[in-house]
Amino acid sequence: MSFQGYFQNLSLLLPAEQKTNRLTEMNRLLSLLKQFFGYTSFRPLQADIIKHILEKKDALVLMPTGGGKSICFQLPAIYLPGVTIVVSPLIALMKDQVEGLVNNGIPAASLNSMMPEAEQQRVKQLARQGRLKLIYISPERVKAEADWFLPSLNVSLIAIDEAHCVSHWGHDFRPEYTQLAILKERFPNVPVVALTATADKVTRTDIIKQLNLHEPGIFISSFDRPNLSLTVEKGLNKKEKIQAIVRFIRRHPKQSGIVYCQKRSDTEMLSDELSMYNIDAIPYHAGLPHDVREQAQNDFISDRVNVICATVAFGMGIDKSNVRWVIHYNMPGSIENYYQEIGRAGRDGAPADTLLFYSVGDLILLRQFVEESGQKEINSDKLEWMRRYCEADVCRRRVLLSYFGEESKEDCGNCDVCKNPPVRFDGSILVQKALSGMIRTGEQVGMNMLIDILRGSSRAEIISKGYNMLKTYGAGRDLPFKVWKEYIYQMIQLGYIEINPMSNYTLKSTESGRNVLFGKDTAQLARYRERVVESSQSSSGYKATPIRPKQSVPVDESLLDALMQLRKQLAEREHKLAYHIFSDDSLYEMVAHKPVTLAEFGMIRGVGDIKLERYGRIFVSLIRFVLKMPKLPQ
Repeated sequence: MSFQGYFQNLSLLLPAEQKTNRLTEMNRLLSLLKQFFGYTSFRPLQADIIKHILEKKDALVLMPTGGGKSICFQLPAIYLPGVTIVVSPLIALMKDQVEGLVNNGIPAASLNSMMPEAEQQRVKQLARQGRLKLIYISPERVKAEADWFLPSLNVSLIAIDEAHCVSHWGHDFRPEYTQLAILKERFPNVPVVALTATADKVTRTDIIKQLNLHEPGIFISSFDRPNLSLTVEKGLNKKEKIQAIVRFIRRHPKQSGIVYCQKRSDTEMLSDELSMYNIDAIPYHAGLPHDVREQAQNDFISDRVNVICATVAFGMGIDKSNVRWVIHYNMPGSIENYYQEIGRAGRDGAPADTLLFYSVGDLILLRQFVEESGQKEINSDKLEWMRRYCEADVCRRRVLLSYFGEESKEDCGNCDVCKNPPVRFDGSILVQKALSGMIRTGEQVGMNMLIDILRGSSRAEIISKGYNMLKTYGAGRDLPFKVWKEYIYQMIQLGYIEINPMSNYTLKSTESGRNVLFGKDTAQLARYRERVVESSQSSSGYKATPIRPKQSVPVDESLLDALMQLRKQLAEREHKLAYHIFSDDSLYEMVAHKPVTLAEFGMIRGVGDIKLERYGRIFVSLIRFVLKMPKLPQ
């Protein structure tokens, strides 16, 4: 790592009292926010959290991924004298955040066991000399450095990132996090801020206890991520899911996205299948050799590959802001996991899409995991919430927010249910046919067998078991298999049918279902809607050099394409990540406002002083070129 150029702006990083007494503290903070991060205002709760920290008080911060957690400790780190210690769980995450800070002109470094010894000593020396504002360190390293190195520093703030890892109740518990209370022992007068994107009440209490926080302020931001669209597809088989994924990716050309899978084998299968459609995708799972995993991750975050098919082992170690979509090939086991995984899309605040595939097979497999887990009761509750979300026929965002104890009085308008609300009809006869068929088999059949009976299938197993002699055999032959499958899913969701895991997952009638069967009640079902099948033909990529704005397309589309090409070229030339040059959100704002002077460019969200000086002329020149304006004056 080279530290050349880190310190040219240290004169700007002096304590506030040495700068000017005429500005208020908040104005000084806002000035630093614009100068180094390119933002002119705080997001909700950021200002309150920062003021709390500056009063030297501990804090627990719950803020969704992409909600601006990092600013809550990075801005105080710049403002305060001394250095801020940031505990972060993964080397890749530390590296990404440090590179982003350095690119903004903020002196920062990481300290981890993968660095050469000479490099570690150089980082320590710079920290002792007061030439770093933030130092990132792994939880494993904290104990080793807590007696000698860390106490030698002028520490002004301690930040514990991904703080849910400290709790046994957290969804990503890490034993090494439990030793972090030593920081409060060594630095009793230094404020500690613990930050996480997801933690229920039990986990929050455990974090405070484990970290020994003293009467912390608890800041819970809205869990709403309105820029994320939410869609669930139910009951698709493997072939249908692959076709849906291909169509989805074709709607997002050149955009980065993640496909999450439960099984390692599915990540490799999917990447192979997608390659058959000329989609360049790579697999990622814990069973791959370390160098293969690292190369896959680097290719993805550097935009050399747009699609990664991964298990949940992937994602926590990246801070890639321009992920535009996330697909779940299988249903996650809890809302927390799902929320964290979809949260990796749209971190820059720009629109992003999510798609989840849900099937009874997923539910059965996850219930088996719950039965074998050490926390059966709590994991069963979590799975039930996840099932409710997938089967919801009301605004999905309201279901999601209610899990985190947040009420929403209005539908979001950005989920599949809101965009295409179901049409109800009296489905009592369909329920009666399904339950009659089940009961006449002695409730010994699963979903597929029941549908075959209702549709009058003549396959050998049905004939051998005598199901073709049942009164309900063929009673539902007027509906296709996929339509029956959708309606039986609804019957399960509405409580007319349940799955019996103790009897090979056969279908069983419930009291509510029998009330419909015997005419004591009616059943309202949502009318089946055929999925719209779009073309999955491949779209051509673009060449990075030279930049050629698209012709015969709207100006905004041509400009965005040109800006993305320029960003990619700069990233490759400077050996940086594209989203460290500018986020997608910043590019979208450039397209919206079309700055043609450096002053106008400096007002774009995400353009700080360093980036204005470094990239302003070249971006403004490109914008003027696409708009067919004269060159920028020298």
